[in-house]
Amino acid sequence: MTTIAPFGSWTSPLSAADASAAAARYDGARFVGAEVWWGETLPDEAGRSSVRRAIGEAVEDVLPAPWSARSRVHEYGGGSWTTDDDGRLFFVEKTDQRVWTMRPGEQPVPLTPEDPGARHGGLRWQNGTLLAVREVHDDAPVPRRSVVSISLDGTEVRELVAGSDFLAQPALSPDGRRLAWVAWDHPDMPWDRTEIRVGDLEDGIVTTWRAVTSGDTAALQPEWDAAGRLFYVDDATGRWNIRRRDAASDRPVELIAPADADTGGGLWVLGVRWYALLEDGGIIAVRTNGSDEVVRIDADESVRTTDLPARSRTVVEDVQGSRVLVSGAAPGTTGIWEIAADGSSSLAVGTRSRLDDAWIPAARPFTVPGLHGEVHAFDYPPTSPDFAAPDGELPPYVVYVHGGPTAHTGGVPDSRITFFTSRGIGILEVNYGGSTGYGRAYRERLRGQWGIVDRDDVAAAASGLAADGRADAARLGIAGGSAGGWTVLTALASTDVFGAGISRYGVGDARLLATDTHDFEARYLDGLIGPLPEAEALYLERSPLGHTDGFRVPVLLLQGAEDAVVPPTQAQAIRDALAERGVPHAYVLYDGEGHGFRRAETVIHALETELAFLGRVFGFDTPGVPALTLD
Repeated sequence: MTTIAPFGSWTSPLSAADASAAAARYDGARFVGAEVWWGETLPDEAGRSSVRRAIGEAVEDVLPAPWSARSRVHEYGGGSWTTDDDGRLFFVEKTDQRVWTMRPGEQPVPLTPEDPGARHGGLRWQNGTLLAVREVHDDAPVPRRSVVSISLDGTEVRELVAGSDFLAQPALSPDGRRLAWVAWDHPDMPWDRTEIRVGDLEDGIVTTWRAVTSGDTAALQPEWDAAGRLFYVDDATGRWNIRRRDAASDRPVELIAPADADTGGGLWVLGVRWYALLEDGGIIAVRTNGSDEVVRIDADESVRTTDLPARSRTVVEDVQGSRVLVSGAAPGTTGIWEIAADGSSSLAVGTRSRLDDAWIPAARPFTVPGLHGEVHAFDYPPTSPDFAAPDGELPPYVVYVHGGPTAHTGGVPDSRITFFTSRGIGILEVNYGGSTGYGRAYRERLRGQWGIVDRDDVAAAASGLAADGRADAARLGIAGGSAGGWTVLTALASTDVFGAGISRYGVGDARLLATDTHDFEARYLDGLIGPLPEAEALYLERSPLGHTDGFRVPVLLLQGAEDAVVPPTQAQAIRDALAERGVPHAYVLYDGEGHGFRRAETVIHALETELAFLGRVFGFDTPGVPALTLD
C-alpha cells in the first residue's frame, strides 16, 4: 500500500549509517596468482586504507591495522600500493610516506629511508622493477619531483629522471632500455598541456630524452607493448583517443579506433589508467561520453562493447592473460569487476546497496541550453515503492555540483543520492562547462571563466528542470564540495535561482586559495581566472566573499579541520560574512578530517545534518533525524 506524504518527509530504509557503509572507496586491484587483491578505505576504522583479499567467503586484510596505504604526492595521492607477481606487497604508509614491503602474515619492513620531507606514490611493478613518483619537500620554493626505482632490499632509491614541475605514469619498456612518462610544468594542469617523454636508460638512469607529443595537448598514460611500440592517449582531435607510435623513429602516429568519446580524464591521482594492452594484441579501454562504457578493441581495430554494468568512475586496474579487472560504480553497486575474453563481466569485489532496485532512482540524462552552450546533467527523481506525494505537489530538488572543477559525474546514483531520493528529494547532478567526459572544447569552456560559466550552467540546469515541470522552483537547493562549494557560494551570491545552499569545504576567496593551497594546484587558477597579481581585480570580482551582499538564503557549511587543500579559514570567513548580514546558517567543523570526509561518523553526521537543513529551510519534516538550529 502506498502512503501519501509530502516530498522530503518520506521514510526510508536507508539510514545515514547504511549510506556511509555503502560508500566504500576502492583504491586499485591486482591479480595475485589465482586471487584478487584490492585496496579499500574502511570508514569504520577512521578511514584507514587497507589492502584486502578474499579467502573463500571471508575477506582478509593483507595489510592489517594500524597500517594504512595512502599517498600524499600532489596531496591527492594515488597508486599507494602494488604487488609483484609472487604476492609481495609494496605500499606507501600514510603516516610517514615511506614505501614498505611485506608478505601476507609477515610484518612490514621499510624500503625507503626515513625522511620527513619525502613522499612516494604511483607505485608500479614492471619487468622486475619497482617504480614510484617521489616528491621531496625541503627549503626550495617548489617540491622536487622525480621518477625513482626502489631496490627490494631497501638499500637504494635511485632517481631515474626529474626536470619538470610534475611527472606521472612512468612506464618501463619490456627490454628495460627506455622509460616513458607524463610531464608538465606550472602553470598548466595535466588536462591542459602535457608531454609524453621517452628517455634512454643507462645503468638505470635516463641519460637523454625527447618529447613524442607536441606539448600543446593533454597527452596521458604511456604504455609499451611486447614489440616495444609506445601507446598513449592524446586529445589533439578534441577527444582523448588512443595513439600508437614507434618511439625509436619518426614514423607517423597511428590513431587506434578513434571515437567521439574520451579514453582519459583528469589526472588528479597517480596510478589511474583508462586502458590496458592485452596479450593477444587487443586493448581494453574505458570510453566516456557523459557516462562510461568499457570496450574491447581487437588487433584489427574492431570494437566490441562489454556488458560491464559500471557507468561512472571506471578505471582499468589490471590484466592477467585474457582476464581484466575494472573498478567503477553501477546503479546500486560500487566495486571491482572481472571481464572475460568474450566481454562478459562478473563482480569480483563490491558493496551493494541494501535496497532493492525499486528504491534506486533511474538516471535521466538531461541537457538544457545555457548562456555558454549546452549544459549536461543527470536527473535523479524522488523514488520510493512505499510513498507518493499529494496530487499537484512538485518535489524539492538539490543541484549537486562536483568538485575539481575539472572533474565529472557519470550518471550513477550513489548511496548519498539514494539517501535523499528515497526520502522524496530529487537530485540533479550537473556537468557544467569545464567538466571532463564531453571533449576538450567543453572542458575549455571554463578557461578564464571560473565563477561565471559554472555559476551560469548550474543555474540554467536548475531553472530548466523547474521549467520542465519536474521540480518545485521555490524549493531548489544547491550543494557541492571544494570547487563545487565555490560554485554553490557564487550561485547563491549572484543568482536568485536557489533557496538554500550546502558548501562542503568550499572556496570563498580565490586569492586565499591561490596563496594557501598546495603546489599541485598552486597555479590552477591561472587558467581558471588569470595569473596573479595581474588578474587580482578578477579574483576580487569572482570570489563569493567579494559579494557577501548577495547572500540572502540559508547556508550550511561543512569543513574538515585538517584540510590542506581548502583550509578552514575559507569556511570561517564565509560564516563570519553570513553572521554579519544576519543570514541563517550553520557551521560544522570536523576534527580529524581533511579534504573530503572519510570517517564513518563524519559521513553519517554530514548526511543527517544536510537532510535536517533542507527540511528546516524547505518546510518538511525529517523523521528520524534531529532538527537543526540555524544561527
